[in-house]
Parts: sequence; C-alpha cells; structure tokens
Amino acid sequence: MSFLLTFIGWGFAVLALAGCAYQLLAVRLLRRLLAPPQPQDPETWPGVTVLKPLHGAEPGLETALASLLTQDYPGPVQVVFGLQDPTDPAQAVVGTLRRAHPAADVALAVDASEHGANRKVSNLINMVGRAKHELLIVADSDITVDPGYLRGVAAALGDPQVGVVTCPYRGLPGRGLWSRLAAMGISYQFLPSVAVGVGLKMAHPCMGSTVALRRETLARIGGFAAFADQLADDYAIGAAVRASGLRSVVAPVLVGHLCTEDSLHALVRHELRWARTVRGVDPAGFAGSAVTYPTPLAVLAIIFAGAAPIGLAALGIALICRYLLQRDVDRMAGARTGPWWLTPLRDGLSFAVFFASFFVRAVDWRGMRFRVDAQGVLERIEEP
Repeated sequence: MSFLLTFIGWGFAVLALAGCAYQLLAVRLLRRLLAPPQPQDPETWPGVTVLKPLHGAEPGLETALASLLTQDYPGPVQVVFGLQDPTDPAQAVVGTLRRAHPAADVALAVDASEHGANRKVSNLINMVGRAKHELLIVADSDITVDPGYLRGVAAALGDPQVGVVTCPYRGLPGRGLWSRLAAMGISYQFLPSVAVGVGLKMAHPCMGSTVALRRETLARIGGFAAFADQLADDYAIGAAVRASGLRSVVAPVLVGHLCTEDSLHALVRHELRWARTVRGVDPAGFAGSAVTYPTPLAVLAIIFAGAAPIGLAALGIALICRYLLQRDVDRMAGARTGPWWLTPLRDGLSFAVFFASFFVRAVDWRGMRFRVDAQGVLERIEEP
C-alpha cells in the first residue's frame, strides 16, 4: 500500500510539473494573443448596433453600460438595451444613462416574451428588431470596455471571410473577498486557458464578452432563435458560423468582466455553471485541463508521497510559476486583479469546482434551475 501511495504521489508530482510548463507557455501565448495588430482600418466604418440584454441592477452596471456610450468610433453607433420584466431596476439605470448622454442613440426594448429555456437569448430575440445597423455586437451586461473597443472589433470583422469576432476578458473585482476571488479566477485561470487554446489552435472560443457578426451572417445561421435552448449560446453561435464556412477570430481587445459575487455560495454556484458549460462544449479538453492546476496537484503529491522531495519541489516550482503568470497578466492588463498571497486559496477553490463539476447535472441561472443534457440543451426544473 505504501508503494502504491508513493506511486500515486509521483504521478501527481509529474502532473504538477507539467502544469508548471503550461503556466510558462500561457504567458508567452497570452502576449501573442493581446499583441496589437498592424493597423488595417476599413475604408468605411460600418454602422454598429450593440445589443445589451439586462437582468437586474447589479453593482457596477451603470459603469459597464456607460463605457459603450463613450466610444472612439468613426461610424454610427446604436445601443439597444433589453429587459423582460418592466419592473426590473435596470430600467432606472438605462434612464440615468440616457439623461447623462442625450446625444447617444439608445433604445430600450421591454418584452416579456419567452422563446426557449435560455432567457438571455429570448431577450435578444425581442431586442434584435430594434437594431438599425448591419454590424451586430452582443455583449453581456457585466462587460466593461475601453474607448477603442468598437474600433478593434469592427476592424477584426473587416475581413469578409471572418464571420464572428469575440474578445478575451479579465476579471474586475468589486467589493469583498468573494468578488476578488472570482475576478482572480477569470484573470489567472480562465484568460490564460483561452490564450493557450487559441495559440495552439486547439480551441475556437466565442464568448459572451463579445459576439460580433453581420446581420446577414446571423440570418444564415438561423437567427438567435436557433440557440434559444442552448446553455452555451455564445459558443453555439461561433460553431454555427464556422459550420457555415466562415471563420471565427479572437480580437486582441481585452475587456473587463465585473465580478459581483458577495458570498462563497454565489461564487461556487456561478463557477459551477461556467464549468458545466465548458465541460458540455469540450468534455475531453475539460478533463485534460486538470493539468492547469499545478499548486493543488503538488499538494496532492505531498500528501500521497509522504512529503517526498519530489512533491515539495513540485510545490515550490508551482508557486513560482503561478507568481510569474499572475505578474505578467497584471502587466498586460494594466491593473492588478488580486494579491499573490490569495493565489493558493484561489487555486484550491478552482480545483474543487473543477472536480465537483463532474457530478453536476443541473445549474442555477438567474434564479432558476435547469437540467443540461449531453448536447448542452437546457430544460427548466419546475419548483414543487
């Protein structure tokens, strides 16, 4: 038994060291992902309609939405906000923005119609009829952007062979420990994984941070209605565009995701839904991502190998590599997401969520519970 435990410990140590190599590779590929491209501005800038489905007035919502109304973009810009509940407090936030930016072209669609289990997509179906322009950009309500955001996205979509554009994102912490930990998970775990997947051509992400496509492309893939029951609607849109013969690209435009989790329960519930979504999209890749948690793996090596030198060495190397990755992510983002001393706690929590996600058969989303089948289709669980 002692030999078996030691053997298992060595296995975890090897995985941890492989995870260290992954961390260093992620730094290199993230620099490549976010490298500014050579200027290739289109001759004419197309009109842009940004669709922002809303649900509730979470902290920081006004700041996130206002960032769209101060864009440095040469063409016409329209922003359409969508609500399904006329009593939703987000409507007051939209009113405040309209008063603060009277020259902005802002529309508000309030429609309770549901077209499937995915309420965000139902909201988009209700909103898209208000769109004026050819270029459509869907972005989650908690996404904050810099003034050059629309320029970068429109330029990336200038190639006629590109059908959909998305953007990488980092975490923006709000107040409190749980919000900080949520943001660190995005900046130091999720963002590097995107860089590696794209850099090694192992993944073709299409993320809720930005889904930009032409109106004709949306029609070609069946409109938003084709995704009304999908949990990973953003990924499904990207896959459908690629299946139509067009490319999907990740623009070198880093945006911010506002993290508002105020409790451990809220954090775990949110991240389990994310993990379940990724597992449904790419089961094999998700299982293989276990190697991206070198610190917990090194701790397991120490536990099983009885504090053997290999486990201790793996832990030391893992902590150094995690520090280097965190430092470089913060430099490229131009701001620090979280302190280094919280990283081991964040890594342990991430690994626990990863492990738990294999046993999740339902997810909580916007106050409702859904079953998710093998194809990522949602089925609402009615409360007794």
